[in-house]
Amino acid sequence: ALVKHVTEFLLELGAGFAFVGRQVLLDVGGDEFFIDLLFYHLKLRCYVVIELKGGKFKPEHLGQLGFYLTAVDRQVKNEHDNPTIGLLLCKSKNKIVAEYALGDKTQPMGIAEYKLLESLPAELQTSLPSIEQIERELGSRDE
Repeated sequence: ALVKHVTEFLLELGAGFAFVGRQVLLDVGGDEFFIDLLFYHLKLRCYVVIELKGGKFKPEHLGQLGFYLTAVDRQVKNEHDNPTIGLLLCKSKNKIVAEYALGDKTQPMGIAEYKLLESLPAELQTSLPSIEQIERELGSRDE
């Protein structure tokens, strides 16, 4: 239900999101991995990986998201696309743990407890849904 709602929300924004797939298969060295949601952002010219976690944020979630970003950059995007963006949506988070986990990351990633951290570059934030939009939409639905 949450996956469907996030998908519908992003597509309704009309901010340039194009749905690529749900549970998108990545074959990496013969091992299979599945991305929760994959979009392409037409204005930013990049893929957007969204991972949904039903529980509290853990630093290892960023490792998984970073892995997916690298895999999409190497296997899916073409030379004219910009680097893939990642968004991790968790049911809850410890803000300090999340900030430490994001501390040295160079890939464009954000963590949301249905509240986005200031980890995306400003030029990307204007093309993505605002914190308030995400909070309103995700806060209005319980799974």
